[in-house]
Amino acid sequence: MERTERLLDLVALLLDAKEPLTWKQIRAAFPDDYAQGSVEATERKFERDKAELLELGIPIKYTQAAEDVDDGYTLDKDAYYLPKLQLGPDEMAVLYAAGSAALASGAFPGSSDLAHALRKIGFFAGPKPPAPKVRLELGGVAETKDLPARLDALWSAISDRKFIEIDYFSPRQKEVTHRRVDPYGLALRRGLWSLVGYCHLRKGVRTFHVHRVRELTVNTKNPKTPDYQVPKDFALDDYVASFPWQHRFHPRVDVELQLKGHLAALAEKSFPGSPTSGDGKVTVAATDLEGLLRFVLSLGADARVLGPPEAVKRHREMAEAISRLHQGSS
Repeated sequence: MERTERLLDLVALLLDAKEPLTWKQIRAAFPDDYAQGSVEATERKFERDKAELLELGIPIKYTQAAEDVDDGYTLDKDAYYLPKLQLGPDEMAVLYAAGSAALASGAFPGSSDLAHALRKIGFFAGPKPPAPKVRLELGGVAETKDLPARLDALWSAISDRKFIEIDYFSPRQKEVTHRRVDPYGLALRRGLWSLVGYCHLRKGVRTFHVHRVRELTVNTKNPKTPDYQVPKDFALDDYVASFPWQHRFHPRVDVELQLKGHLAALAEKSFPGSPTSGDGKVTVAATDLEGLLRFVLSLGADARVLGPPEAVKRHREMAEAISRLHQGSS
């Protein structure tokens, strides 16, 4: 029997059992797998299977049973089955719309799994899910013709914890380098798909923009065996920019801003994590100065750039360019 089939059958056997199953009963249920060869060898085989199921989150445990029942293996059904999810019509509509928009973007990892989930939602919602009163914007994704296939490949590599090899273009060095990467996670921020993982070339965790990947190969050796472990303290948000000025395109520059009027009270909300003062001044660490200045311009005349001089000059140039574009308009 193939290992995958044996694991599924073992789970089914434990789920159907009313009482703990002894090792003797399990061997009898799998005569070709656990009853052939020496007792030590078959026990080791069962322990390997049990360890793999435990790693997958299937709660198999050895139970000390009551007086009239033998000790044996059980599967905790309360921990195995997910609680039933009750969604209202509006919640179902929002979930369906979000999934549909992501799928329609044409570049979303795990697209086949997502499509399967949407079919399930549509089935349980009746003939047609109610139209949601929401607006979703997934346009503007930086992509190449191979982006959907690469996202699916990365999705599989991250799920199976298999290392990848990539040819990556760096706009700063204007060159392509070959990297071996242990992929930890994917994130979509401001139209950019970012891959975060351990780079063996740089000997540390790095962020890669997926649209800059020229070639991608996933390690196919030993598909059931993970190539690496993701650190327990890893957090994707620590490495992926949440705001346009956090994209690491340039060396860091600390920009001092002055917010006036109603904007002063929104300083912390508009620039989370940046030092602020009670008079509406805020200091923003920017690794993409252009991105920060575009955002400041969008806030209107009550947002000014105080320093450093190069930021003040560039802010004025951008404002004058906008003014020229609108000359003569009502």
